[in-house]
Amino acid sequence: MTDRMETAREIEALLFAAAGPLTDADLAKRLPEGADIAGALGELAERYQGRGVVLAQVAGGWRFQTAEDLAWLMTEERDEPRRLSKAAQETLAIIAYHQPVTRAEIEAVRGVQASRGTLDVLLELGLVRMRGRRRTPGRPVTYGTTDAFLEHYGLASLSDLPGLAEMKAAGLLSMDLPPDFAVPDPNLAQADEDPLEATDAPEFHVDFLAEE
Repeated sequence: MTDRMETAREIEALLFAAAGPLTDADLAKRLPEGADIAGALGELAERYQGRGVVLAQVAGGWRFQTAEDLAWLMTEERDEPRRLSKAAQETLAIIAYHQPVTRAEIEAVRGVQASRGTLDVLLELGLVRMRGRRRTPGRPVTYGTTDAFLEHYGLASLSDLPGLAEMKAAGLLSMDLPPDFAVPDPNLAQADEDPLEATDAPEFHVDFLAEE
């Protein structure tokens, strides 16, 4: 028990100092060999339960964050995040729920042609990544979400995405989805998808930072 409490104390220090979520593997690299990481995390979660700062699992890692019921206290102190356009929100939602998905497939779902800037913005923000090429004529690039997407929206994994009813209520999904629809794992290549090569680049990608 003493060893577990000491490990919990060490993990507490690491998470406090970390710039982003730390995975179990990240913690294992820093802690003594054989440390009971799972037990220590459980100890921390129990210790911080109900407090102003809680232990949360986000994007496959762990971090301390403000308790949800106290978020209102930070409203006027936080910087206003860059707001996505309606088109970017719809595109991001389609990618999240349909990945891996090509630009043409995104356009088919939205019913309009994707503007050159929409995917560029999502790529620049790190919310979307190129993940492979479809095994079809022309071998179009396929897109999927990133860990930064999960972290930004406070999701531990894609299985924690809001339900379809919630997404439609938010105006992010207005189309009818097939009855066998399921959220795939973006880290796994699909049967009709080949991995990207080192020389691959986005179909259209503008480096906005380079223009400054």
